[in-house]
Amino acid sequence: MHTPTVTIVGAGLGGLVLARVLHVHGIPATIYELDDSPAARTQGGMLDIHDYNGQVALRTAGLIDEFRAIIHPGGEATRVLDRHNTVLHEDADEGDGTRPEVDRGDLRRMLLESLPAGTIHWGRKLTGARALGDGRHELSFADGPTVVSDVLVGADGAWSRIRPLLSDARPAYAGVSFVEIDLLDADARHPGPAAVVGAGMLFALGAGRGFLAHRETDGSLHVYAAVSTPQEWIAGVDFTDPARARAVLLEQFAGWSPELRALITEADGDLHPRAIHALPIEHRWERVPGVTLLGDAAHLMSPFAGEGANLAMLDGAALGTAIAAHPGDIEAALSAYEKELFPRSAEAAREAADNLALCFDDNAPQSLVDRFAAYAEAR
Repeated sequence: MHTPTVTIVGAGLGGLVLARVLHVHGIPATIYELDDSPAARTQGGMLDIHDYNGQVALRTAGLIDEFRAIIHPGGEATRVLDRHNTVLHEDADEGDGTRPEVDRGDLRRMLLESLPAGTIHWGRKLTGARALGDGRHELSFADGPTVVSDVLVGADGAWSRIRPLLSDARPAYAGVSFVEIDLLDADARHPGPAAVVGAGMLFALGAGRGFLAHRETDGSLHVYAAVSTPQEWIAGVDFTDPARARAVLLEQFAGWSPELRALITEADGDLHPRAIHALPIEHRWERVPGVTLLGDAAHLMSPFAGEGANLAMLDGAALGTAIAAHPGDIEAALSAYEKELFPRSAEAAREAADNLALCFDDNAPQSLVDRFAAYAEAR
């Protein structure tokens, strides 16, 4: 029986889990990644890894013990404030392991270390992909030779270059933009903001505005200042001038408490803009031989369901398991994977869209407080 060679574009969490699950089953995989090295850029903030999808993926990959070793104790604590810095809802970290927090960089490092040397080809910028027939595809890179795949997986994120082989869909602006802010060594250097954020996750919300923040494992605060504005607003801010960017951002939070505005005024270093985009909630495609997608390439959504990284890892685990179950029939494997992928991702994307609207509606933050109360009653 011919064992397929799987070509993965993108060394994010989903692509790494896929490669790991395939490795566990003795199936070779090669990842092509744009970044020059694992340390080419920072990996973002904290992630809560859910027991019903992200942790399932890590168990499938045989890495649950390694995962437990990098959990951030206390990180599940959550508080909700209004714009006057009044606490409306607060949960402590119960330590039950249902949604433990980990640093994204630590999680990625764990996955990288679980793969055989040479699995990832770093610094390979994909410039094009085309079908050759019989399920094979040719990949072109900015430098280096072309590659022909038996099985091609687009794990290359929001602006995937593999997606056009399957779908004409493109991400659309979701109506909210983030500005990322870091406050370093918070307890010593930024005691006011540290007290506001607390031990874990902060939601400080108002109509069309808000702060989402988290205490990191290194003692820093990672803050997203969120504004519901046309996309042109963020494009019109000169973020190469940090002082001016802070001043413009503060204008969006006029009338908010000084304690919350300090999350902006005390920012360390540059501010980083990020317009939030999403694919259609019901994004799906007809089966195309030899190629599929996972993670943001398949179902980009806003972060307001907390499912992006979890779904990407579950996608990778599910796809690897399907290929291992049908090594001689790749189309059966991809069909089985996509049959479960589409409804699963649509449900999460719908929740993300609903939660985004809820967090910034005219009743915010009470809408979110009511949602947390409903979750508590349902448990």
